[in-house]
Amino acid sequence: MRGIAIREELTDEWKNRGANENKDFEILTAEISKATFGVTPSEYKNLKGLKRENLRDHMDDFELIFTMLGERSSVEIHKTENSLGTEKLKKDASRGGRIAGIARTELEKEIGRKIVSKNNFLPPKKPKNLTNKT
Repeated sequence: MRGIAIREELTDEWKNRGANENKDFEILTAEISKATFGVTPSEYKNLKGLKRENLRDHMDDFELIFTMLGERSSVEIHKTENSLGTEKLKKDASRGGRIAGIARTELEKEIGRKIVSKNNFLPPKKPKNLTNKT
């Protein structure tokens, strides 16, 4: 629930600061993801073997936490600097993601494993309309 609220606050900030919802949100989201995880959301979905599924639904707790940290950090940078326009928002998004990326790499050093993984939190969906015929 908090992750959804943080994402909504982020997209509201982007709208209010001059980002075009259809064009710029994907670019800004990719900036945060690249700086946080080293991959874009599209690359992340490919890594997890997802097609049309929501990436967040397939992230584990740490993946979600670092996503939220990158997004929330970006919001605070936007507000602190009163950023306007997509170029400035893009720089801020990269900075916010970098903060989460630093935290992620520090945790990875401590626990001895990577956070980004092909593992999915949710099991794969079963195809509909299957019946057991014997």
